[in-house]
Amino acid sequence: MNLALDETEVRLFIEGIRLKYGYDFQDYSEASMVRRVEAVLRHFRFSDPLEALRSLLRDPAMFRQVLSVLTVTTSEMFRDPEFFRCLRQEIVPILKTYPTIKVWSAGCSTGEEIYSLAILFREEGIEEKTTIYATDINPRAIRAAKDGIYRTDDIKVHTRNYQEAGGRDSFGQYYAADYGLVKMNSDLLRNVVFSEHSLVTDGVFAECQLVLCRNVLIYFNKTLQARVLRLLTDSLCYGGLLCLGSKEAIRFSKVETEFDAVSEKWRIYRKRAMTSRGLHV
Repeated sequence: MNLALDETEVRLFIEGIRLKYGYDFQDYSEASMVRRVEAVLRHFRFSDPLEALRSLLRDPAMFRQVLSVLTVTTSEMFRDPEFFRCLRQEIVPILKTYPTIKVWSAGCSTGEEIYSLAILFREEGIEEKTTIYATDINPRAIRAAKDGIYRTDDIKVHTRNYQEAGGRDSFGQYYAADYGLVKMNSDLLRNVVFSEHSLVTDGVFAECQLVLCRNVLIYFNKTLQARVLRLLTDSLCYGGLLCLGSKEAIRFSKVETEFDAVSEKWRIYRKRAMTSRGLHV
């Protein structure tokens, strides 16, 4: 299917979803939204955005299927192994100073980051005092994360990443393999709380010591990026740590003065304390 999408039809498609179902994609970057709408049309064989909109407005079950395509993301366990090595070596020692630890993975997708964090925290001895809040806009992605079932071919990549990220043991102990699939050990999720959450429309999720929102902001326009950065900042305690994707940063944003850089390369920032005069130090 060779698609040349009409800009007005794409906007009507997005506005129809917002009015009917409350999911707001208006401030996603134009290029990202066009790619996602194209994926919907190809996947469901719609001729144009208006045909797709008519179908999903009449059929909530169809909308749930469309949502799973609109919000689909790909990931790997221990994606960017050097980032997780930095997390292990520089961030975990800070987290160990807290009596309890709250971690928010915003946009957890199908769970690869969650299992990576759970394994790392177990190996570093802070699993028992840590709660991981795993949120995503896509309910199907959350169900997949809870199930923890992945292809054997994917596990080969995950294993290599784990080793390069400084894994302390055999990655094979964290899953069981059968019939060409692997299932992650369910006990890795014992301190994980899953929830649907939209960075676009929902508020502060919790006061956390660590917030990860990696490679999500790149899909948003400048206005929405600023709003989400404010949300993530307000979700951190003073001294808490914010981890963004390698292509994202807080430079030139309104929250920049509230953070010190821990790692510019991996976009890890620490929230400054506030003085009695309301200044960040």
